Amino acid sequence: MAAREKTAKRQRVFIDLTHLGRHVTGLERVSIEQFEKVAFDGADVTHLRAHGTLSMVVRQQLWLPLLALLNPSAIFVFPGFPPSPVFAVMPGRVVMYVHDLFLITRRADLGRKARYYMAPPFAFAVRRLKHFWVNSQKTRDELRPFARADAHIALYRPAVRNVFDLTPGDRTDRPLAPSALQLVALGTVEPRKNYGAALAILDALGGLGHPGARLHIIGRPGWGDAASVVAAHPRITVHGYLSAQAAKQVLESADVYLCTSHDEGLGLPLLEAQYAGLPVVAPDKAVFREALGTSGTFIDTDDPGAAAQAIAALIASHGWRHRASDAAAANVARWNEEAAGDAAAARRRFMVPLDQAAT
Repeated sequence: MAAREKTAKRQRVFIDLTHLGRHVTGLERVSIEQFEKVAFDGADVTHLRAHGTLSMVVRQQLWLPLLALLNPSAIFVFPGFPPSPVFAVMPGRVVMYVHDLFLITRRADLGRKARYYMAPPFAFAVRRLKHFWVNSQKTRDELRPFARADAHIALYRPAVRNVFDLTPGDRTDRPLAPSALQLVALGTVEPRKNYGAALAILDALGGLGHPGARLHIIGRPGWGDAASVVAAHPRITVHGYLSAQAAKQVLESADVYLCTSHDEGLGLPLLEAQYAGLPVVAPDKAVFREALGTSGTFIDTDDPGAAAQAIAALIASHGWRHRASDAAAANVARWNEEAAGDAAAARRRFMVPLDQAAT
């Protein structure tokens, strides 16, 4: 009898995973690792998926609001797309995971789907909901001015998994001076990734004794013409979306990871690449310093000449491969220790009502 009563008191939780599709990128990996594979203490969890775009839209806009009406004490969690505006009338029953604020702050970098389907309900939800999880301190700081005064914003940073099964391998035994410098980047080829800056840096490296330097981009083409412009460069290879095994080969053969993004909510691929012992070069912005700590080399992407000089100096320094590999491993361990604390708190999130947990 006691066991049945305990089961009856478990909090009903619906988690929207309708955005998960065939290709697993950063946002999808976070949703799977932090919401689908996690057992939340005291919660009876139902994961909702979709099959195709029409199914996703119907479930997000009609089925989930209907479930909310049919289950008046249930909690609804949205780790991907923003919820239907209907959920604004029940702000105390919703938790929204915010990966970044680009839908509000970087509208010029958005494709048509994001600008017209995701941005309006995202802005609406941010202003009206009360409970949020975020992936970084940077995202928390950016969200606060847009959220209501009594909003509860908790860190739920993702652990960095070795999703590509990377190893440093023989990296530290390779010649200190690469015969042809191999740079690598991960991410959809779209305006926000600022691959034009990467192209300019690559050209500048050619004038600093690295005429054979190449950039390998792992990521499918996004909106706009960025992919065709970048792919036209003779020393850039756009590999498109790769299997984990194929991505592993490209990452492990590279010398340096290069990120030139205008902005990121977290920069998870940078951390994932560190399993290969890669030194990471990234813009000198708060989010990248948060992710990389002391392991990163930070550049001004508006000054490709200086950025190229920083990369050239990095690979000319004595013992740089050993130093970068050790720093990468230490940084991943640091990040994962912090993320483990967030995860422990998140697992207990539904043991009490949301408003009570927020106090």
